[in-house]
Amino acid sequence: MLLTPELLPKIISIAGDVLLFHQDNAPVHRARDTVELLRRETPQFISPDMWPANSRYLNPVDYCICGMMQKRLYQAPIRDTLEFRQRLVETWAN
Repeated sequence: MLLTPELLPKIISIAGDVLLFHQDNAPVHRARDTVELLRRETPQFISPDMWPANSRYLNPVDYCICGMMQKRLYQAPIRDTLEFRQRLVETWAN
């Protein structure tokens, strides 16, 4: 997902005060414009130089949770975004 100045306020409004951005040093995540936007707009931003790249212990979502969620979410076809959102919330809760 491309993080844009227009998208960030929407993410923040959904996440509320539980939002924490961190960078995993992937080249696409550490573009100067992206890092500057996050520094300016997110109160809890962990910059690329403060987070080791490709750490399975510090990035558990990338290495474990995302794969499990994806497998469970797509067990059956999804009709629309409303169904996707509902299934995502239910899958996470379970």
